[in-house]
Amino acid sequence: MKLPAPVSFAVGLVPALAAGWLLFPRLLYKTEAQPLPFNHKVHTEGGMGCTDCHATAENGRFTGLPTTEACAGCHAEKGDNAGINALVASYVEPGREVPWLVHARQPDNVYFPHAPHVTGDKLACARCHGPHGASTATRTYAVNRLSGYSRDIWGPSLARVGPKDGQGMKMSDCIQCHRAGGRESACLDCHK
Repeated sequence: MKLPAPVSFAVGLVPALAAGWLLFPRLLYKTEAQPLPFNHKVHTEGGMGCTDCHATAENGRFTGLPTTEACAGCHAEKGDNAGINALVASYVEPGREVPWLVHARQPDNVYFPHAPHVTGDKLACARCHGPHGASTATRTYAVNRLSGYSRDIWGPSLARVGPKDGQGMKMSDCIQCHRAGGRESACLDCHK
């Protein structure tokens, strides 16, 4: 029995779309492991805050991750912790920087000033970055094979797999927050 052309088309299209819906994100993104294990909770319970390691420059731009020198202030010698021993042996002793995979790295044409948000509006870091201070392990880093950027800046995939609220730094999150606060923004406020 020969099926009508539209039915044949639909019979082929539906499985193809379903397969693409499920497989495309797995093909587009690859996961990479951080170079070292890291426990934010141990550090925050020890009295450290976000800005003790993640600083903001005078111009308001995020300066990145802590230097190995900053880590060595507390972790200069090996002890009984495998993660600290790996830090000391691989990075502190040879004087190398830890090549952390940065979830929040934005494209070069995007400028995000932290200062107006953190010091001006007094927003908690967790508002945009999630409750990392309570995490005992690093999150999986998923990188787009084409762009080289983290999944976090683009948000969930079409299959709705990806960062949850407070885990991604997406333009739609910024717009939603600004509109809720009655602040309209122009594209060139962030895109240079």
